[in-house]
Amino acid sequence: QVQFVESGGGKVQPGGSLQVSCVASGFTISRYQMSWHRQAPGKERELVARISAPGGITTNYADSAKGRFTISRDNAKNTIYLQMNSLKPEDTATYYCNTYTNMGRPAFASWGQGTQVTVSS
Repeated sequence: QVQFVESGGGKVQPGGSLQVSCVASGFTISRYQMSWHRQAPGKERELVARISAPGGITTNYADSAKGRFTISRDNAKNTIYLQMNSLKPEDTATYYCNTYTNMGRPAFASWGQGTQVTVSS
């Protein structure tokens, strides 16, 4: 059974930093590209960042995340991370992880509960 458990969210002031984590189970992440997505209230879920498999040599970011966010992976822990710096109020959203395929959608239909990130003074 595929599961994703995201954690590490919270409230941070504009300009601050936060790292969110995602532990996957039910499959081995080393075989998959992995990704972070986010969904703000009233908006569709959007892809924020993705990382290649197995070693994470290649990463790609949404324009809104470039230069501020860094995605990484630890295959031994079946975990991926998203380091977020210089946070802005528009980064406020629930953040989710999943796999990524070259078809532009996840390999699995399952999503975790997400972790809430709020950027506000």
